[in-house]
Amino acid sequence: MSSNRRRVPLVLTAACAVAGALALAPAAHAVAPLAATATYDCGTWGSGQATLTAADSGTAKTIKITSSAITMPTGTTADPNSITTTLKLTKTSGGVTSEVQFSGKTNPGMSGGNPITLGPLKLTSGTLAAGDSTNSKVLSSPPSATNWSLQIVASSPTSATVPCVATVTQSAPHVW
Repeated sequence: MSSNRRRVPLVLTAACAVAGALALAPAAHAVAPLAATATYDCGTWGSGQATLTAADSGTAKTIKITSSAITMPTGTTADPNSITTTLKLTKTSGGVTSEVQFSGKTNPGMSGGNPITLGPLKLTSGTLAAGDSTNSKVLSSPPSATNWSLQIVASSPTSATVPCVATVTQSAPHVW
C-alpha cells in the first residue's frame, strides 16, 4: 500500500509538469485565408498563377509557394533544398504600409517542365503581429536583378537567378 501512495504524487507531479509545459508553449495562430493566389511573371520560368499558403505556428511564420504555370525550364534540374527563394510582400499594420520578406532554401527535387514548389519560407525581414496583413508586392514588368517581388536562385546542379514580379495583388490578403 505504501508503494501506491508514493506513485500517486509522482503521477500527479508528472501531469502538472506536462500541463505547465503546454501552458507555456507558444500557441499556433490562425492565418486567414490559409491560401491565396496571385499572378507572377518569372521570365523564362513562365508566368501565371501561384498559390501562397501561409502558416503561423506561434514560433514561426511561413509561406509556401506552388505553381503549375511557373516551371523549371526544359533541360534544367534542381536538387532537393538547392533553391534559395526570397518573397517580398507588402505589409499593412494599423494603416501603415511597409515590406516584409520570407526566405528559405526548401524545395523538392525538380526538373525541366515541373511545376515549382518552394518553401515553406520563413519570415526573415520585418515583423508580423496579430491583425497585420500581407499581400503581393506588385511591380511593373519585366522582372530584373533590381525589380523583383519573388527571387528564385537555383544552385545545384543548374545555376540560375530568376527574378519574378507579382503582376496583381493576391486573391485575398493574408491576415496574421
